[in-house]
Amino acid sequence: MAYPWRVDDDGEQIGYLALSKGTPVHTSDGRLLGTVAQVQDNAREHIFDGIVVRTSDGSVFVDAPEVARITTRRVTLTIGAAEARNLPTPQSMRGRPEPGAKPTGGRWTRWFRR
Repeated sequence: MAYPWRVDDDGEQIGYLALSKGTPVHTSDGRLLGTVAQVQDNAREHIFDGIVVRTSDGSVFVDAPEVARITTRRVTLTIGAAEARNLPTPQSMRGRPEPGAKPTGGRWTRWFRR
């Protein structure tokens, strides 16, 4: 699958922990979606979860599999502008259990560790 970015235009590739707020986020077809507002990760397991992107219409959540490349100058997604219009808001993602998580696991773990 070919992406329309040019490596020499978007800077060096970096890890998600080095991603700065305000970095431009582009769709796979080259359209500017918005800027990075927040990086989401599972700190305990060191797993990149996704990013919250500030757009002209509000904030949206971009899941990690939809992020193709992170560089010093931009984030490029695996989805086009048409698909990006259907991204969920960060508020709609709250309370969603992690994949494979047991909803009561945390409560029981805290109880028995006392």
